[in-house]
Amino acid sequence: MADTIYTGVFPIAPTTFDERGDLDLESQKRVIDFLVDAEVDGICILANYSEQFALTDAERDELMTTILEYNAGRVPIIVTTTHYSTRIAAERSRRAQEAGASMVMLMPPYHGTTLRAEEAGVAEYYHYIADAIDIPIMVQDAPMSGTVLSAPFLAKLAGEIPQLAYFKVESAGAAGKLRELIRLAGDQIDGPFDGEEGITLLADLDAGATGTMPSAMIPEVLGEVVRLFLGGERESALALYDRHLPLINFENRQCNLRATKVLMEEGRIIKSAATRHPFMPLHPDTRTGLLDLARRVDPLILRWAR
Repeated sequence: MADTIYTGVFPIAPTTFDERGDLDLESQKRVIDFLVDAEVDGICILANYSEQFALTDAERDELMTTILEYNAGRVPIIVTTTHYSTRIAAERSRRAQEAGASMVMLMPPYHGTTLRAEEAGVAEYYHYIADAIDIPIMVQDAPMSGTVLSAPFLAKLAGEIPQLAYFKVESAGAAGKLRELIRLAGDQIDGPFDGEEGITLLADLDAGATGTMPSAMIPEVLGEVVRLFLGGERESALALYDRHLPLINFENRQCNLRATKVLMEEGRIIKSAATRHPFMPLHPDTRTGLLDLARRVDPLILRWAR
């Protein structure tokens, strides 16, 4: 077990674009300031909710350097370095470490719906990356990869690779998998996390999760939910979570990564809610529904820039 154990809320910072689809680095810096002021425990960048799939390699490097330099050590930064190629994933991870990342996160290698590595190849992938860096590694068990990562397989990886001690489980039945993973791997796991916008957060905390990696929509709320729960105040955590669950559900089922951008634009944190084409903007009615639910709970994202 490492000296520093990361717990709490590590929201995913959206990548900010202008209306032409170019990077907006000034808005990007304001996103980091907002998250720091929301008292997050850390930030994840270049993830799926950061539209990593729509970025060039040069843009990835520019964003990583800009964000890590601007953050200046205020909070830990996790850099997503997933790639189908083991060699490229390892090189991305090495560059992230050199730039000052506290951790890297990787899904198993995949490309599309049918091109995926076999279990032996997935294991070698993570071993190879661990040999290239010294910082912790988080395995992202996400439906997007289409790769089944069983609890016994993940526990085996944790036993074989000491720095691979963090797991973001957001596949179906996340609570059950987290519970079994913790049973099998025990002290070899430093951070059982959940994701998927926190839609199953209470069940996952009950199963033993100690952290969450949601969107950046309500980080101050989900951070407090985790703190209350880990502090033994489950009923208070549940009451706070219940109050915000309609908004979380609307984000997860109706908006996906666009929700955070819409609310950040509405709250004047960023200049534009633009996503990169062919990702389309929210329908006006969906946007109205999102704003209505958000205003009912008055989150920091709408108040921070006032």
